[in-house]
Amino acid sequence: MSTFTRLIRFLAKDGRTYYGDAITTPGANDLTRVTQAKIIRGSPWGRHEVTDQVADVRTLLAPLAREDIQTVRCLGLNYERHAREANMPIPTYPVLFYKPITSITGPFDPIPVPAPAQEAPGLDYECELVAVIGKQGVDIPESEALDYVAGYCVGNDVSHREWQLKRGGGQWGLGKGFDGWAPIGPAIVSSSIIKDPQNLKIKTVLNGETVQESSTKDMIFGVAKTIAILSQGTTLLPGDLIFTGTPQGVGMGRKPQLWLKNGDKIEVSLEGVGSCINIVEFANAPDSQPRAKL
Repeated sequence: MSTFTRLIRFLAKDGRTYYGDAITTPGANDLTRVTQAKIIRGSPWGRHEVTDQVADVRTLLAPLAREDIQTVRCLGLNYERHAREANMPIPTYPVLFYKPITSITGPFDPIPVPAPAQEAPGLDYECELVAVIGKQGVDIPESEALDYVAGYCVGNDVSHREWQLKRGGGQWGLGKGFDGWAPIGPAIVSSSIIKDPQNLKIKTVLNGETVQESSTKDMIFGVAKTIAILSQGTTLLPGDLIFTGTPQGVGMGRKPQLWLKNGDKIEVSLEGVGSCINIVEFANAPDSQPRAKL
């Protein structure tokens, strides 16, 4: 398994892109504005070394390069209050769907909204704990499942409810799989640091207003249970990402409904990890449209 504690991928001030182990002050647990890291040589899933070479961070990128990501699995309706606000039954088994790797983007990248997703209202946010698998396994017992987790980050399962629920023929992929619709980061915090993923605060702030606020203890299927179920007869690989569902407070469940619009600033955060802060950008929007500031 990995030797890093807080894995980041970043553009350094020397113009190069590196993997690194973020340098934090004692007691700090928010990686959103990390400024330095020890450079990591090698692949996070193979032989690698956390060196003593320190680099200054210019920009945080998605914590995994595309070639180091395998499958992006996602759970729907995994918080009871969210299922109720969606007027859907509490699931007996995890509601599983997938996002393409091209949906993964960085913690400060814009969220691009293409023309098809502008045809009708329904653009929504979903803050989620993301579990990152660190070693291969199949038929993993629940009691051993967390041993297969390299670490955790926060993600935003950006969704379009019209495409998800009305235009997808019963499948959710069309409403969740557009490019850049899965910001993750700002770091992958090792499971050696986050020992209990079911006791973390999680929230979303939209344009300065808190719209989701909950705890991962409210999951229907916790991380260990999820891994045990998803690995039944199915091999999980290092670099697999598991988005574990969102709590109540999504725009679809509000009265009146609250849809994201061009220029909105959306921040999803997870205790012990930090935040992804992204601006919604409609394709071909007039340049005069006001933008929020990061």
